[in-house]
Amino acid sequence: MTSPQTIADFTVKMPGGKEMNLADKAGKVLLVVNTASKCGFTPQYDGLEALWRKYGERGFEVLAFPCNQFGGQEPGTADEIESFCKVNFGVSFPLMSKIEVNGANADPLYQWLKQKAPGVLGTKGIKWNFTKFLIGRDGKVVRRYGPTDKPEKLEKDIEALL
Repeated sequence: MTSPQTIADFTVKMPGGKEMNLADKAGKVLLVVNTASKCGFTPQYDGLEALWRKYGERGFEVLAFPCNQFGGQEPGTADEIESFCKVNFGVSFPLMSKIEVNGANADPLYQWLKQKAPGVLGTKGIKWNFTKFLIGRDGKVVRRYGPTDKPEKLEKDIEALL
C-alpha cells in the first residue's frame, strides 16, 4: 500500500459510527483540531466557530476531533460532547468521534499530520488539546499551530489559502 499523500486519502469516523471520506473535502481549506470540553483552551471553540462562519461559504471547514489523552479533559460520550459544544459555544461545524492522537492507537490521520508537520524542534507528538493543522486546497498540510495559538490568529493564513 502506498503511503497517504493528502488528507483525501483518509476516512474518519463520526459519532454513531458513520464514516466521512475526506476525499469529499477535496478543494477545501481545512482546519483539523484535537479538542476537549474541560480544558483551559476550551473557549477556543468560540474562535473556531467564528472562523467557520466567516469563511465557510468560501470553502473553509473546521474538523474537530475530541480527544481524552490530555489530563482526562474529554471524558464524555460523543452525544455529551456534541451537546456541550452546541449549548455552550454554538458549535455548528462537524465533531468527529473521539480519537487518540498519540501513542500506539493514534488515529492514522493524526499519524500522518504529525509526520507532515512536526512540532517545535521537530517533535512529532501532540503536546495538548487544541493543536491545529491547516490543510490547503490541495489536501496537503500547510502549517501546525500550538494550543496557545488562538483561532483568530490563523485568519491571515486561512485568507491566503482561500
